[in-house]
Amino acid sequence: KIDESKKETQILVLVPTHELVHQIYEVAVELSKYLDVTIMEVVGGTNVGECQRELSKCPQIIIGTPGRVLDMINKRYLFTSNITTVIFDEADETLSYGFKLTIYNIIKTIPTSSQICLFSATIPDEIMELSDNFMKQPQKILVKKEALTLEGITQFYINIKVNDWKYDVLTDLYDTINIAQCIIYINSKNKLMEVYDCLIKDNFPVACIHGELTSEDRKKVMEEFRSGHSRILLSTDLLSRGIDVQQLSLVINFDLPKSKETYIHRIGRSGRYGRKGVAINLVTDRDLPHLKDIEEFYETKIVEMPQNLEDYLSV
Repeated sequence: KIDESKKETQILVLVPTHELVHQIYEVAVELSKYLDVTIMEVVGGTNVGECQRELSKCPQIIIGTPGRVLDMINKRYLFTSNITTVIFDEADETLSYGFKLTIYNIIKTIPTSSQICLFSATIPDEIMELSDNFMKQPQKILVKKEALTLEGITQFYINIKVNDWKYDVLTDLYDTINIAQCIIYINSKNKLMEVYDCLIKDNFPVACIHGELTSEDRKKVMEEFRSGHSRILLSTDLLSRGIDVQQLSLVINFDLPKSKETYIHRIGRSGRYGRKGVAINLVTDRDLPHLKDIEEFYETKIVEMPQNLEDYLSV
């Protein structure tokens, strides 16, 4: 789709997190090795002056987060008049309530002749309706919910009766989970920091990532996790989408996600490309109905965790 001879921005890819921007950027750089194509990341929390300087070179592909992209458009550093394709990855998240106005203001600046593409493993009805507002007679390629495969990911739950006991269960599990690379999802940043501080105090080598870290710190944490230097990563839903870590074989939901859609994104971080993966859900009696809902929604089985967890992880 790119006209290499035109040194102007032609493709805009919008995604919800810095980590996903960086991952897509690296793939795009690899794919374009034999082309004369310029690619740039545009994300918040980075030096604005540097961003402006790079944009003045009119990169042909821009991959960015909505807030910084709109800021650069408004300040007239990012020119949208020659954009032919706009891509929303993790579209339901990118078009979610928090980004809605920002996206609307970006779309307003894009030529009406541009093609708009939305991609996501989950597209709730409200996003379908929203997309009809700014897309002209879109073609829909939809995978039936039943075909959203959780194949290859073995799912367990541990019923922990009382919420405050989750930490003890996590530390009991530690020796077992340390044989695999593992992401532990915690719903709130405050709870995440509380668990992180306790684990560090108890001498468990873990790393953590959340949206209030600087862009640079987030990048560093991800690089260490990808390279295997850190084996266990605590995360908010910041990393629930699109992130691919080759060695990741275990996901633990310290808290069940609030929405059913997020569940498949989270546990889908393991078992990528046909590899085996394991998901463990820590639940209390109060969570059991929600767990049941998730099971029915995905027509899947989440069973009580057996004693021989190592056997599943060493596959």
